[in-house]
Amino acid sequence: MRTAFIKTLCELAEQDDRIWLLTGDLGYSVLENFSQRFPKRYINMGVAEQNMTGVAAGLALEGKTVFTYSIANFPVMRCLEQIRNDVCYHNLNVKVVAVGGGVAYGAAGYTHHAVEDLAVMRAMPNMTVLAPGDPVEVQLATRAIVDWQGPCYLRLGKGGEPIIHQTEPVFEIGKSIVMREGNDVTLISTGGILSEVVSAAEQLAPQIQARVLSMPTVKPLDRDVLLKAAGETKLLVTVEEHSAVGGLGSAVALILSTTSKSKDFDLLTLSLNDAPQQTAGSQRYFRQLFNLESAKIAQTIQEYLDDRRVG
Repeated sequence: MRTAFIKTLCELAEQDDRIWLLTGDLGYSVLENFSQRFPKRYINMGVAEQNMTGVAAGLALEGKTVFTYSIANFPVMRCLEQIRNDVCYHNLNVKVVAVGGGVAYGAAGYTHHAVEDLAVMRAMPNMTVLAPGDPVEVQLATRAIVDWQGPCYLRLGKGGEPIIHQTEPVFEIGKSIVMREGNDVTLISTGGILSEVVSAAEQLAPQIQARVLSMPTVKPLDRDVLLKAAGETKLLVTVEEHSAVGGLGSAVALILSTTSKSKDFDLLTLSLNDAPQQTAGSQRYFRQLFNLESAKIAQTIQEYLDDRRVG
């Protein structure tokens, strides 16, 4: 994902000299292409994320479109006051990019787990929140936020995420992408866990026909597609590599509880625990721990539907 991001950003920077990139001493072996091609629009701010965000705000006030880039929590949690007061309050064109969303940096421990970021950034005024599902969505999202007026948060994986889209889908901020049709259950995914969700739907077939929605935009959420799914399928399942509080599941529940006219559906939210993890391990380890691998997702849905039929 990060490679797709920087490749696309370089292409855009060739055409638009307003684009700047600031990094918090991160991105070696990734950002060199940008820094070498556009040295006057690239600044390594050092391990000083608060200052990085303040400088980005100042550049944006001068008409620049500024990307800040760092690992997991660092461009978000360490400088949240600057994001809130300097960027969001003034509705500036600062695009906050976090690499390693979820537990992609699981081996580095809880300090490097980005598991509350969607909740935090959803709460920021004027902030648009995106978590693309694969490298194709990353390219499209990067292009979209350059043209989007106002602050954006772009949550990336670490690297090695598989390409899911074999053809380029229509991409629009605030809209979902239909990966698969089905009328029994709707699976709703955001971020790099999309591959697990698509695989889970394939494992459920043919007994259970699962509709799969990729939600690369978490704020604003695609209200229309959610209401349609609630009216057409008996179970909606959100899947995310994020805390159980404040992420995709919470956002979907809020919309459905306040606007859906259909009452004949259930909502199941699959996510990480909302308690800090005292252990360290690979991303695969944490997905296994919290039953977010494709086989476990499929098993959880199958068991839930079986219990619903018995009940």
